[in-house]
Amino acid sequence: METRATCPYCGVGCGVIIQHDGQRVIDVRGDPAHPANFGRLCTKGATLHLTTRPETRLLHPELRVARDAPRARAGWSEALAHAATKFADVIRRDGPGAVGFYLSGQLLTEDYYVFNKLAKGFIGTHNLDTNSRLCMSSAVTAYKQTLGADAPPCAYEDFDHTDCLLIAGANPAYAHPVAFRRIEAAKAARPDMKIIVVDPRRTDTAACADLHLAILPGTDVWLFNALLHVMLWEGYVNRPWVRQHTEGFEALRDAVRDVTPSVAAGICGVAEADIVQAAHWWGQARAPLSLWCMGLNQSHHGTHNGTALIALSLAVGKIGQPGCGPFSLTGQPNAMGGREVGGLANLLPAHRELANPRHREEVAAFWGVREISATPGLTAVELFEAVRAGQVRALWIACTNPAHSMPQQALIREALGKCEFVAVQEAYANTETAAFADLLLPARTWAEKEGTVTNSERRISRVEAAVAGPGETRADWRIACDFAHALGAALGREAEARRLFPYEDTAAIFAEHAASTRGRDLDITGLSHARLVADGPQQWPFPAGATHGTPRLYADGVFATANGRARFVVPVTTLTAETTDARFPLRLTTGRLRDQWHGMSRTGKSARLYAHADEACIDLAAPDCERRGLRDGELVRVSSRRGSIVLRVRTSAEIRPGQAFVAMHWGRNVLSSSGINELTLNHVDPDSRQPELKHLAVQVEKVELPHQALLMRSAVEADTANGLALERAAALEPWLCRFDHATLSLAGRDHAVLVLRIAHATPLPDAWLAELDALMGLQGEHCLAYTDARRAVSKKALVEEGLLTGLRLTGETAAAGWLTELMTGRAPTDAVRRWLFAPLAQPPVERASRGRIVCNCKDVSENEIRAAVAAGADLAELQRTLQCGTSCGSCVPEIKRLIGNA
Repeated sequence: METRATCPYCGVGCGVIIQHDGQRVIDVRGDPAHPANFGRLCTKGATLHLTTRPETRLLHPELRVARDAPRARAGWSEALAHAATKFADVIRRDGPGAVGFYLSGQLLTEDYYVFNKLAKGFIGTHNLDTNSRLCMSSAVTAYKQTLGADAPPCAYEDFDHTDCLLIAGANPAYAHPVAFRRIEAAKAARPDMKIIVVDPRRTDTAACADLHLAILPGTDVWLFNALLHVMLWEGYVNRPWVRQHTEGFEALRDAVRDVTPSVAAGICGVAEADIVQAAHWWGQARAPLSLWCMGLNQSHHGTHNGTALIALSLAVGKIGQPGCGPFSLTGQPNAMGGREVGGLANLLPAHRELANPRHREEVAAFWGVREISATPGLTAVELFEAVRAGQVRALWIACTNPAHSMPQQALIREALGKCEFVAVQEAYANTETAAFADLLLPARTWAEKEGTVTNSERRISRVEAAVAGPGETRADWRIACDFAHALGAALGREAEARRLFPYEDTAAIFAEHAASTRGRDLDITGLSHARLVADGPQQWPFPAGATHGTPRLYADGVFATANGRARFVVPVTTLTAETTDARFPLRLTTGRLRDQWHGMSRTGKSARLYAHADEACIDLAAPDCERRGLRDGELVRVSSRRGSIVLRVRTSAEIRPGQAFVAMHWGRNVLSSSGINELTLNHVDPDSRQPELKHLAVQVEKVELPHQALLMRSAVEADTANGLALERAAALEPWLCRFDHATLSLAGRDHAVLVLRIAHATPLPDAWLAELDALMGLQGEHCLAYTDARRAVSKKALVEEGLLTGLRLTGETAAAGWLTELMTGRAPTDAVRRWLFAPLAQPPVERASRGRIVCNCKDVSENEIRAAVAAGADLAELQRTLQCGTSCGSCVPEIKRLIGNA
């Protein structure tokens, strides 16, 4: 059987077709009829079926009735009644402002709508925020300050029409791969199209650019102001259009008068000529288009990063036309949908503003409640600070993992540990946040849920459920409704709760949401679940009577402001929130990997998604490594003004001296620390309240952890190996914090191999080793052992049916490399059995090392590509012979780089 849905990862919103037997997901492929991807999927989307395993799933409610007691299994009625009593007690004692909700851009729109109504319409608190605050709120605020509404005016089809594409603070080659495939295709079809990339690193996106502006972190506003300065000087500003359709231009013109390319070059760290060139290309373009994402948004002046970039489109009067405009790429699959229903602390449904009395009256009348409170809600950082201070005493967290994703993790752990009652609604039992839950409620997840999502181009897609959720899982909207009914009973308002939350299915919720948009900028009164199934995904606005959606906005030059004019904003020109000094001399930026997603609760289940990057590293330029006496693969202590973590160092040609980079995915489930968010700071943008997760100042120093160990475990049969790896990984997660440094990962392809790497300052106690052996299953008649107590060396190898399926190397790990390849390659052990415990850095028999996997789809390694390139192969030949880059295409930029570096 086949069911249509969407991918649950990035904001591109790719359509997928799920192949299943009604009970389990068998395979997945891109939906050729979906206009976001036309059948393409990236490495993450193409492996979705490999992540639908039962291991680590939360299958039934778990309740802790006393703070020091362990959680125990509970029935749904008991669990919800307990939660309702806790929330009701807090509300009666301390008022509605003492409870809060923290949601996720991975919820479906219908889930979001019910939670928003529960908090703001029934309980009377606006303490409802979402992890979208961490990624997109600056873009939201920038759009509203300039164009008047949170409405990206562009569409993906504009990639096919633009002749100058400016990408700033985004790496779509990794973070939005399918959208980037379309950009690559546009460039191939129209080679004269100019691509400008603004990014401190030479990412795969930057490597494909005609001009890479490798600015210093946090200097974006200076660059954009300098571009506008050149455009003014060279006469590229469309002054008649600006006079007719905008306001505030004179103030911005005066502000950029002294921001010459020379001045900006000194501040931004790029060549003056490159700034002038970028301004010429933009000013001369028939259809200039800008893209931006976290690199601009995750800043303490992220809103003004956005308004300064939007000003470049307004200055040339190129917006609402094919190939033109400022286009914010959303990070999550339904960040847009959450914003549409008012799922942020400062919003109400249908892009209404909490601060607007008329909007509050409209919503109160629409919902049939006495009033909507005027008391502002707490945004993400504020919410957890209030929890830490004891002002918010009951917290409901749904479909997100703040104990991994929020900045300054020590404060988040403190807040969650102090909170009087924490309910976590989650699909996975082992997220970092789940450990703090007094109540865990099992939610359904991808392939099990139905409703709608909205992608970056305002396109609403229908999501259908392919299989039933396992165990006692329930849909998120259903849990919210059930809790509302229980809370109504606890507050003596049961009849009101049942009147407000009568829904039997998501179609009814969507119909109410659509009705709330009537006459608004995002009017979707012409849409329904049935219409989306019949006609396919549609872009809003789509009012009643419309026959099709709206690809572009503002083509008539009339904007969503009170007077219909777009606004120029004079931006602040401060740099990053944290400056470097002698103690913390490196500028560190954070970002994403190609094959992992957020906190890895889903992608972390697929062994092949670790093949491109298998552990947390810090990237440094070669001069910075040399200055510190560091070699590739050594361990370093990375310190900020908030703490320190240990990571492995990697020399990178993508980064300039004085800078560093760490991916944001690794947390306490796979690392002996909270990862980079242990070090990030919680300074927020004053307008959007988005924290500066992107930049911080750090020091990097070599750390001596001489006592190292490697443990690995797999199985002969594939399904056994995959289940065993995930089950044992979950059992090992609490162990990671015992070590000075430890990483947990998967390796292999179809047969998962669990890999635990340990580095410690002192020898590992025998009792620890015994427990680790038991957890890894390194026991029994097939397990070989070797011990040299004098040298503190001990080793174990499990050989089953001629295959190495288990390994522990302690005190001597020189053979780790080739033994790992022996296990992941499932090579027979006959020829090397006698050498399993030998301290050999190279295999005793001739074996070519495959190295890191570049093409995940076709399982092609870096060494295989390098060998073919050395023999004269170009991209076309590599694709013909090795097949790399012929499936999802995510690896093509890296393959091109390998060819170029040969």
